[in-house]
Amino acid sequence: MPRHPSKPAAEALTLTPVAVTRSCFQDKFGVPRQPGLTRHARADLIIQPPFDREDAFRGLETASHLWLTFQFHEAVRAEWRPVVRPPRLGGNRKMGVFASRSPFRPNSLGLSVVRNEGLIRRDGELILRISDHDLIEGTPILDIKPYLPFADSVPEATLGWADSPPTERLEVVFLPEAETQIRQLSSEDYPELRPLIEDVVAYDPRPSFRRGRDEERIYGAHLYDLNVRFRFVNDHSRKRVEVLTVC
Repeated sequence: MPRHPSKPAAEALTLTPVAVTRSCFQDKFGVPRQPGLTRHARADLIIQPPFDREDAFRGLETASHLWLTFQFHEAVRAEWRPVVRPPRLGGNRKMGVFASRSPFRPNSLGLSVVRNEGLIRRDGELILRISDHDLIEGTPILDIKPYLPFADSVPEATLGWADSPPTERLEVVFLPEAETQIRQLSSEDYPELRPLIEDVVAYDPRPSFRRGRDEERIYGAHLYDLNVRFRFVNDHSRKRVEVLTVC
């Protein structure tokens, strides 16, 4: 067949977010490295005009899960790099950016499967509720599609260097002050807060070079409007995370 010269790629694309995320995760630290690692993370996708019409979502109520295309809006860089250091490999080995799920990508685009919790209208806003997600506050959603189990699930798929989910979960201990503070919080305003905190800290959200260490440093993760303070302890008998305060 005759070969035709390839057309040059467009120099720029203009994308309009269809929704903006209101998330339990307020910043990058503590966010699960993949969706589904916590079953207790909730978010509202605020559908933006002119897409905030129920007709555009007709039939989506039958989908248990959704694909979201979004922008890593806090990872946008002026220049891209061809290699990254995946946390799964301890931050010591380099992989090609297109062989990774790194947020530092040429177009800063992400793709996640999330659980569909239904569409509501509240105070004039059309809101798509989701859970089991890995999106931070303000994440622009560029597209929403239903997850198709017969087409999207490939049980025999392999990757090699990250075939299995992370299995090591540290023991999580809530100190008395944190226990008292959680009991005083509304479960309506902070749904499933305790198991959410457990999921966030149990997988050790520290940078790769600090993971597995015992240190004096106290960390904080912002969940909803709360600052969860915790520390990592390794007294040679057992590794654990101690949650100090939730306020």
